[in-house]
Amino acid sequence: MSDIRPLPPELINQIAAGEVIERPSSVVKELVENSLDAGARRIEVEIEAGGARRISVRDDGIGIASDQLALAVASHATSKIGSFDDLEHVATMGFRGEALASIASVSRFALSSRQPDADAAFRIEVDGGRIGEMRPAPHPPGSSVDVRDLFFNVPARRKFLRTERTEFGRIDELVKTLALVHADVEFRLGHNGRNVRMLRPAGDEASILARVSDVLGTGFADACLRIQHQAAGLHLSGWVGLPTAARSQADQQYFYVNGRMVRDKVVAHAVRQAYADVLFHGRHPAFVLFLDLDPSGVDVNVHPAKSEVRFREQRLVHDFLFRTLHEVLSDTRAGSVASQPVAPLAGTQTGDAGTPVAARSTFAGTSGAWRSQSGLALGIHEAPLSEYQALVGESPRQGLPATVEEADIPPLGYALAQLKSIFVLAENAHGLVLVDMHAAHERITYERMKQARGASGLRTQMLLVPLALSVASREAEAAEEYAEALANWGLELSRSGPDQITVRRIPALLEGADVGQLTRDVLGELAQHGSSRRLEELENELLSTMACHGSVRAGRRLTLAEMNALLRDMEATERSGQCNHGRPTWVQLGMHELDRLFNRGR
Repeated sequence: MSDIRPLPPELINQIAAGEVIERPSSVVKELVENSLDAGARRIEVEIEAGGARRISVRDDGIGIASDQLALAVASHATSKIGSFDDLEHVATMGFRGEALASIASVSRFALSSRQPDADAAFRIEVDGGRIGEMRPAPHPPGSSVDVRDLFFNVPARRKFLRTERTEFGRIDELVKTLALVHADVEFRLGHNGRNVRMLRPAGDEASILARVSDVLGTGFADACLRIQHQAAGLHLSGWVGLPTAARSQADQQYFYVNGRMVRDKVVAHAVRQAYADVLFHGRHPAFVLFLDLDPSGVDVNVHPAKSEVRFREQRLVHDFLFRTLHEVLSDTRAGSVASQPVAPLAGTQTGDAGTPVAARSTFAGTSGAWRSQSGLALGIHEAPLSEYQALVGESPRQGLPATVEEADIPPLGYALAQLKSIFVLAENAHGLVLVDMHAAHERITYERMKQARGASGLRTQMLLVPLALSVASREAEAAEEYAEALANWGLELSRSGPDQITVRRIPALLEGADVGQLTRDVLGELAQHGSSRRLEELENELLSTMACHGSVRAGRRLTLAEMNALLRDMEATERSGQCNHGRPTWVQLGMHELDRLFNRGR
C-alpha cells in the first residue's frame, strides 16, 4: 500500500459525482431543484439523446452575482446553509453544495447567469473539472446550465446508461414529480427538438387538480378523494385514489415531505395498513400526498440523493398518516360522488350518503326470505310484508315515482329489477345504477360483524400450555414495552429472558392459528414501526370469510323490497363502495353514457 496523500480536487469531485450523479435524470434533478430554490416561476428543460449528449436547464430565478459565479461550481460551496443549526432546519431542495461541481467534473459544463438588476450576464465553462475563465454573455435575468457529453471522461459509467428512451423516461417522470409539488411553476420539457410536456402554472384548487390530471391521467382525477387534515404539528393534504381505482403496480404513488419527494418505509407501511381492508389482492393505491412538519422533526441528510428521510418521531408520523387515510376511506359509502367507480356527470349533485335511511336491514344468506338482523345475526326473525313496505314507502316502487322531488331521491335510487339473479338494477337521479348484490351485502355484513366485535368486547382464550418463543432482543424489548397494548388486543405475553418471551393468552377468534408466527409478526412490526395491526388484520380476515359465507348469494331471487333494503343499507355502511376483497359493489351509468351507447343527440 502506498503512502497516504490528499486526493486532487478533480478526483474528489468525481467521487462525489459517483454518489449523486447516477444517470442523466440525476443531473436534471439537481439543476431543477437549484432553479426552484432560486425562486424560478418558469423552468425549461431541453434534452438530447436521453441526456447523454446534452442537458439544458433554463430558469427565470434570481440568478447568481458575477463575482460568485466561479464559487458556484466549486466543491461544497452553497448559499443555503452556513451553520449546524441551518442543517437541522433545512428548508431548501438542495443544500449540500457539491451538485454543480460534481456534474462539471464528469461533463463539458457551462453556467450562464444574470441577476435582475445587473447590467450584463456572465458565463463560466468547466471541462471535466477544469474551470475556465468567466466572460460576459447575452442572457435574460435568471440562469442557464448546459451539460454536454455526460460521463465522457468516465467511460465505465457511460456504458451503464440505458437506452435513450429509458433515460428520457426517467427524466420525464422526474419533471412530473417536481411539477406536482410546485404547481405554481411553469415546466417545459423537450427532447431532441420536440416539445414533450408543457405544464402551465396553477393557482386555484381546480387548476391544481387539472395539473394532477395532466401528470397522472384523467382516471385518477375522476376517482380520487381530497385530503386536508392537521394535528400534532403535522399537516397532510393531497389526493388518494379510490380502492376501486387501484393499479397493478405502484407507479402512481407520490409522497412529499416539506416539498421533497421521498420513499420511506414508515410512510409505505402506514398507507398499506390504511388500505388493507378495501384493496383487492395484489393491487396498489394511487396517491399524491404532501406532509408538512417542522424541519427539525425530519432529517433530510440521510441519503446522498436526498430521496430518503428519517422522522424523529416515527410512531407519531405513522399513526397520523394511518388514522387520517383510514378515516377518509371509511367515510366512502356507496352512492356518494367520492366512491363512484364511474365519474358523475358534470354539474350533477348527489345526496348525503352518510345520512341514515329509514331502517337498516340485511339478508340471511341461508334463507329464502328477507330478514331483519341485529348484531351477528343472533335472534333472526322473519319480517312481515308491512316491514318490507316500511323500508321503501307505501309499496315497492318500480323505479322513480313521478311525484318524487329530485332532492328526495336516495343516492342509489330505487330498484327496477334483478339481472340474472346477480345484479340489482336501480334508477337514481343521474341514470342507471348496477349493484353486485353479493359483493354489496358481503361488505354490509362484514362491517356489522366488526361493530359487534367492538361493542361486545374481545373474547380471549388461555393457552393450555404457555408457549415459550425465542425472539430477537429488540422484539423482546417491544413485548415488554407494548405489553399493555397487546393485552387489550387479547395477546398476553411476557418477557422471560433477554431473547425469550412467553405467550399465555390469545384472541378466541384466532384459535388454531400459528401463535408463534403471529407473535413474531406482531413484535417485528412493533419493533420497526412502533405499532402493529397484525392481530386486527387476522381477525378481520376471519370475519371477512364469515361475512362472505353469510351473505346473499348470486342466483337468489330478490323482491323489490329486498333490493331497496339492500340499496339503503349500502348508503349507510362505511366502505360500501367495495366488497371485503376490494371489488367494486356498484357502478353508475349516467344519462350521458347511456345516450352515447345509442348515439342519441348526435
